[in-house]
Amino acid sequence: MPERAQGEPGPVGKERSAAALLEVSDLRVNYGAVAAIRGVNLSVAAGEVVALLGANGAGKSTMLRTISGLSRPRSGRIVLGGEAIHRLPPARIVRLGIAHCPEGRRVFGSLTVAENLRLGAAARADRAGVAKDREHIYAMFPILSERRTQSAGTLSGGEQQMLALGRALMAQPRILLLDEPSLGLAPLLVQQIFRTLAELKASGVTMLLVEQNINLALDLADRAYVLRTGEVSLKGSAAELKADYEAVAAAYLGART
Repeated sequence: MPERAQGEPGPVGKERSAAALLEVSDLRVNYGAVAAIRGVNLSVAAGEVVALLGANGAGKSTMLRTISGLSRPRSGRIVLGGEAIHRLPPARIVRLGIAHCPEGRRVFGSLTVAENLRLGAAARADRAGVAKDREHIYAMFPILSERRTQSAGTLSGGEQQMLALGRALMAQPRILLLDEPSLGLAPLLVQQIFRTLAELKASGVTMLLVEQNINLALDLADRAYVLRTGEVSLKGSAAELKADYEAVAAAYLGART
């Protein structure tokens, strides 16, 4: 059965802490006087896909932004591979192995597809490896190869999502943060994106996924946390949460089952 988290002592996911690649402990984030994240604990093991679920405004995007250094925590710790990163600048966090694929794609519209991919590898010095990975991205998304000299701002929404994902992968991340990869896409493109994510999972890519489509998220994930108003209200394996969909829906709404 999925586990409710209110009042739980110690870090959520503590059973995985010894092997965790990423561990978040008692994280608190404020926007002015508003508490956006209130004492969240979570962990992600190497090779694992963990989903963050919740309604709009639950704090999911803020979690990813804080892990990647774009937002600053009021208190708490974020540890990557045993190293505390919660006080580091975003550029340093990228170099340590976190790549953030943000909501809304946010590609560099005036730059070409190839230039966007090159920026994803800006922290890398292995030119041969960068060239090999770029060709791998083109093989993964052939439409990007066709449009490599085209300005990113002229791509469709689905093509921009592919480019944003490819740009993040060019950094060779230890963990990939994905914020709403299906947002605004046609159903066929959503299926394509999630097939690609499943292939990445099979190849061992570690992911922390924010996604509004519960079924897609739980089909891909190994475990999931449900956030409500900045707190973890439910957690468990993806299989457990899929089997008790009513509990997940209740956690979204804050209802008691």
